[in-house]
Amino acid sequence: MRTTPFPATLRRQWGLDLSPAQLYAILRLRQDVFVVEQNAVYCDVDGRDLEQGTRHFWLEADGSHDPLAYLRLLEEPDGTLRIGRVVTARMARGRGFSRRLMQAALADVGSTPCVLDAQTYVADFYGSFGFVVEGDEFIEDGIPHLRMRRTP
Repeated sequence: MRTTPFPATLRRQWGLDLSPAQLYAILRLRQDVFVVEQNAVYCDVDGRDLEQGTRHFWLEADGSHDPLAYLRLLEEPDGTLRIGRVVTARMARGRGFSRRLMQAALADVGSTPCVLDAQTYVADFYGSFGFVVEGDEFIEDGIPHLRMRRTP
């Protein structure tokens, strides 16, 4: 059963323009889901959040500054763009927030080739945006993943 959506505001910010409070809230959401909930001990703070070409997308409930869902768009050295850290807070799941963030990020991407490393169980979700599996399944931080690419 799908949960009734509630209003959420889309935010887009370059990494260098994030306020300390925004960066903290983003990192907290990622830690809560990826490290604590998924029990994957890894270094989420990888030095890429504040790179010149990094774009952050998130949705926040109207009247709140805490992200409900988030993703990061990185510029890779070879010219492709990488979508990563796609995450939704437990209490906000099932409301289409990840789809909304993917649509916003892909609108920014335009015709630039784009890659991502999908947790295997959500590969069909990314496939719905034109991403195709590239290579074999691999384990990252104890979780099965698939490399996927979209070439518009």
